[in-house]
Parts: sequence; structure tokens; C-alpha cells
Amino acid sequence: MKTLLIMRHAKSSWNHPELSDYERPLNKRGKRDAPRMGEHLHQTGLVPDRILTSSANRARKTASRVAKSCGYTRKVKKLDALYDTVPGVYFDILHGLQEKYQSVMVVGHNPTMEQLVNRLTGEIKRMPTAAIAHIELPIQRWNALALDTEGTLVNLWTPKTLFSD
Repeated sequence: MKTLLIMRHAKSSWNHPELSDYERPLNKRGKRDAPRMGEHLHQTGLVPDRILTSSANRARKTASRVAKSCGYTRKVKKLDALYDTVPGVYFDILHGLQEKYQSVMVVGHNPTMEQLVNRLTGEIKRMPTAAIAHIELPIQRWNALALDTEGTLVNLWTPKTLFSD
């Protein structure tokens, strides 16, 4: 059994129209929510063995803040391929992971994060910013992951459902 954590990047800022979509930073709420979500992963014992993120600024910063606050000690892997892409690209990347990773987190963008959750679980779920979907996959090796793999959505956390402010 493998564990996949799918996270949509935290809330980004639109205050800098001169920046490209790729360069947009996190806003105040995003900077607050990302580490809180990481703390939640730590508290629930779901510190990933590997974190992969879109190379876009807001996704990289989200992944970095989550990693630090959950106790992840490895280097976060930034991938250009995870920016402005489709679920199939995630499948290809996950398919090529080393088997030593039991729990993997991917940080990316909508609508792809919602589509990925749907593809893996058959469930249609809304993924607001900083949401994390916890999916258990009935595979022993990442290279067994296929487009028809039927995972189980164990939980979906959002900052709004976890924190009162």
C-alpha cells in the first residue's frame, strides 16, 4: 500500500500585476496556511518520504513551508513538468518513483489537483487553496500505478475545516 498526499498550493497574491502567473507569490493567508497544514501532517503522522512540487513560485513556497513545519528533512524536488499540466503527467512522474518511498506528497495547481483526486478515487472533491487530499493506493510499487488504479480517499483537509480563524 502506498500513500499519496495531493496538495493544492496555498493562497497566492494578485497584488503584483507585473508578475507572470508562474512568478506569483503567496499572500498573507497562504504564508499562514501552508505551515499550519504541515503541522497537521506532523500531528497525524503523515510526514511524507518524498515531496514533489510544481516549480511555480507559489507552489514551491507552499511545499517549502509545509516541509519545514511537518518535519520533512529531505530536499523538496521542484519539477517544471508539474506546472500548467494534466493528471497524466503526475501519473508518469509517480510511476517512476523509487520504491523506497511509501508516502509521497505532490504540490500543484487546480484544476489538475481536483482532476487527480477524481481520477484516483472516483470522487469529485473541491480543492481550495492549501487543501490536502490523503489517498491510499492499493499498490506495492509506484511503477504499478496506472490510470485505472482505484485508490481510497481517506481524508481531505482544508485550512477552513481544520482551523477556526
